[in-house]
Amino acid sequence: MKIENIKILNKIAPFLLYQDSLKENILIVSHDKLWFTVQILKLHIGLQYNLLSCISGVDFLDKTYRFSVVYDLLSLTYNSRIRVKTFINEITPVKSIIDIFINANWWEREVWDLYGVYFDNHPDLRRILTDYGFEGHPMRKDFPLSGFVELRYDSSKKRIVVEPIELSQEHRLFSFENSW
Repeated sequence: MKIENIKILNKIAPFLLYQDSLKENILIVSHDKLWFTVQILKLHIGLQYNLLSCISGVDFLDKTYRFSVVYDLLSLTYNSRIRVKTFINEITPVKSIIDIFINANWWEREVWDLYGVYFDNHPDLRRILTDYGFEGHPMRKDFPLSGFVELRYDSSKKRIVVEPIELSQEHRLFSFENSW
């Protein structure tokens, strides 16, 4: 991002921190100012970040602000990219940006499904990658690695059967003291 654009952004956008590391422009924003900041980045004539290329989630398990929601924006006019990050805890909602970028719908649903981050004012916040009866959010770091039930199709019953998990091998401890 050009220095003139940083000065413009500093005057009009409410952000907490700007980082320029390894030619990546990163803007850290408070969750309650996120919607306004993204709207400025899109509509301001000197910035024109009018393409949302990705929304992703990150889980920092033992932190006060456990989750980070990351928005990647692209300005085709100025050939520039910016990454907007916000940090939230488990119960704080993030305002949906669907009314700014319509393609945010899929990614917000994905972050909701996999991490459990709630997007306020989202028109259709439901599971998109896991089954509707699925409990939990599988990309959280505290999600169990093996579940308690498994689903399989039983051809004799002609339906899907839910069965408890049966591990074929007992848990073993390995000793790495041998030199071989």
